[in-house]
Amino acid sequence: MKKYRQGSCAAVLVLLVAAGCGRNNEAGVAEQAPAVSAAGPAAAGTTAAPDLRDVIETTSRYVVGISYPPAAAKYPGLARALVTYAAAAKEELLEAVEVLGNDKPTAPYELSLSFELAVDTPRVVAATADGSRYTGGAHGEPLVARFVWLPGREEMLSAAQMVPSGEGWKAIGGYVARQLREQAIARAEAEALSPEEQRAQVRNLSKMIDEGTSPTADNFAQFQPLLDAGGRIAAIRFVFPPYQVGPYSDGTQSVDVPAKVLLPYVAPAYQELFANP
Repeated sequence: MKKYRQGSCAAVLVLLVAAGCGRNNEAGVAEQAPAVSAAGPAAAGTTAAPDLRDVIETTSRYVVGISYPPAAAKYPGLARALVTYAAAAKEELLEAVEVLGNDKPTAPYELSLSFELAVDTPRVVAATADGSRYTGGAHGEPLVARFVWLPGREEMLSAAQMVPSGEGWKAIGGYVARQLREQAIARAEAEALSPEEQRAQVRNLSKMIDEGTSPTADNFAQFQPLLDAGGRIAAIRFVFPPYQVGPYSDGTQSVDVPAKVLLPYVAPAYQELFANP
């Protein structure tokens, strides 16, 4: 479970600055490659990957730190998706800075974003994006995203493609909701609360869990595969940013759904990626 606060954001930025000093230009900024939209299979196979240089920008009004995994350049379609996501996150930060006009924020606005390759196999590649964007207030806005790239097909796998039916999401959502409630009960029991307070806390969280796991693909858009020793998907880890299934204080939450629960609802075109239960 991760919590994204302004302090941790700054720490990540310090590390990024230290790592990137040798690559920066004379102004102290490593320019980000132009954002390119993630294209379909044909374009993905014929267009070179964008330059995945780390981005470090420091001004009196804002600080930006973005790091990319160099290995993602092997997959141009995936690389473009990462750069596009980062560009959108940065654009929203700069829009917030522009709203300030000539004023200066009491603390510099910050964007800290780190991409990593969690899975890198011939069949399946998965990248994670974690970080935060601070534009005032008590804490930063968590940034959580997952990208699943299928090299053999030259395509990004979405939740809606993987599970195309509402029936499937009803079953998967029910499984996930039960796991999240068990996690909520465990957290409540670990706190110094009376039994009545524990039950009230779990009731309130159950409402958020029910809403955040209602049977639509959008609620399960952030996911990454967990592979077995043979390189097939043994489970899918669905990731939920703060506020979707719990308050900010509970951080990012996740539930691993095994292949045996998923397979009855996975589209036929993608079933061969999964391990047989």
